[in-house]
Amino acid sequence: MSDEHDVYAQLGGADAFVQLVDAFYVTVVNDPVLRPMYPDDLEPGKQHLALFLAQYFGGPNAPYSTTRGHPRLRQRHMPYPIDRDAALRWATAMHAAIDTQNWPNDAAATVHAYVNRAAPMMINTHG
Repeated sequence: MSDEHDVYAQLGGADAFVQLVDAFYVTVVNDPVLRPMYPDDLEPGKQHLALFLAQYFGGPNAPYSTTRGHPRLRQRHMPYPIDRDAALRWATAMHAAIDTQNWPNDAAATVHAYVNRAAPMMINTHG
């Protein structure tokens, strides 16, 4: 696996994360559990996710942090009822999106590992 902070450069910059998020949202719009958690206008959320991922994986802090502040992922997701099923659906959609990218195996493995760590952290509802 790559070092998380090297993935941005390894993938050639922010466009890689925009393409990943676009692929991810193809699943979101058709998922009966995930879609209701998103607002009607998906574009701001897509932009936020792409900027966050780019920053997390070694890109510049300015585009995400200066406009959104600290990521506070769990806190930002508290308004949405995320149970194990929703977290699994999110992770499955993100893994599928990663797999559609033409990324080096070690970079893809690093992003997959992040998804595996992040999904359970968002669970805030049991049921």
